[in-house]
Amino acid sequence: MDAPAPTSAAALIRRTMAEVTPIADKVTSYFYALLFVRHPELRSLFPAAMDTQRDRLLRALLTAAEHIDNAEVLVPYLQNLGRGHRKYGTRPEHYPAVGECLIGALSKYAPDIWDAETETAWVRAYTTISQVMIDASAADHLVAPAWWNGEIVAHDLRTPDVAVVTVRPDQPYPFLAGQYASVETPWWPRIWRHYSFASAPRSDGLLTFHVKAVPAGWVSNALVHRARSGDVVRLGPPAGSMTVDHTTDNGLLCLGGGTGIAPIKALVEDVAEHGHRRPVEVFYGARTDLGLYDLDTMLRLQQAHPWLSVRAVVDRQAHSHLPDAVRSYGPWNRYDAYLSGPPGMIRSGVDVLRSLGIPSERIRHDSVEEFVAVGI
Repeated sequence: MDAPAPTSAAALIRRTMAEVTPIADKVTSYFYALLFVRHPELRSLFPAAMDTQRDRLLRALLTAAEHIDNAEVLVPYLQNLGRGHRKYGTRPEHYPAVGECLIGALSKYAPDIWDAETETAWVRAYTTISQVMIDASAADHLVAPAWWNGEIVAHDLRTPDVAVVTVRPDQPYPFLAGQYASVETPWWPRIWRHYSFASAPRSDGLLTFHVKAVPAGWVSNALVHRARSGDVVRLGPPAGSMTVDHTTDNGLLCLGGGTGIAPIKALVEDVAEHGHRRPVEVFYGARTDLGLYDLDTMLRLQQAHPWLSVRAVVDRQAHSHLPDAVRSYGPWNRYDAYLSGPPGMIRSGVDVLRSLGIPSERIRHDSVEEFVAVGI
């Protein structure tokens, strides 16, 4: 009888993922316990209070491993991670320690399926992952700082929990409309949160963010309720792929929920600056009229640009109903779709847009907190 064919490395990795995902909290806790006990010198790279983002590193590693056989998706994701990790002070010599503890945590919590073949698959996968990140970090080091200092020059409280914050970076900050940056405040060192740029690149170099204070949100509450003009924040490199494809004549169908209107506004400005008369349809959703804090701005843009249409959707369940509102209009087969807002809105939005005939490759969104769940 022939020997059974060896299981592919990708299949072994996904089998491990299926085993540990239901107990991800335990795996994460053990991973960091190993890391800080075996390599205490790495503790300073992480925030003093780990509860707010302790699972992000492990989630990123596991997500990358799951896509190990899809280079088209994996490599850009890892390059972005490698560039972004520079702001934490990550160096090439840190990667082996993380890999060692990753293997240790997985082998402990997947004992029924863990064997030499599985360990080899993970070692090879992690070696690939770490090398792509190291190479991207090294290349970025030649052209960009690890972070930018940015002075707050304007702080406009639009509602009791939404602020428009304008920052002047200490050196040129190149980005594209639709992207986002990670932000660290002086009050919570080493805790970074992602915020989208609320405009296309400006001639004065200023950057604007829309920030909503959320319950237990350390960074968001600091930026909304504590920050003032003159305070200095740190900015990580720009990231995100929710950018306009200027090589096509397709229209833009944009769904912005709450502060998700920020990158949508940037996309509109980007289309205007390129002078390409392509239709742009914006659906702006909020649970109350107060949540439409930037509607006047969007309506002024609509008055200035005949190719732009802005529709407000106000409903207690607007974040789930916003995508449904799109069904009443269209057809959308000649449009590229852009979604920005709460994770639930993006999930339902993607489903609705697919059902309306927009293919997945023409649906763009950057749902940072849900990156892993929806698949890179």
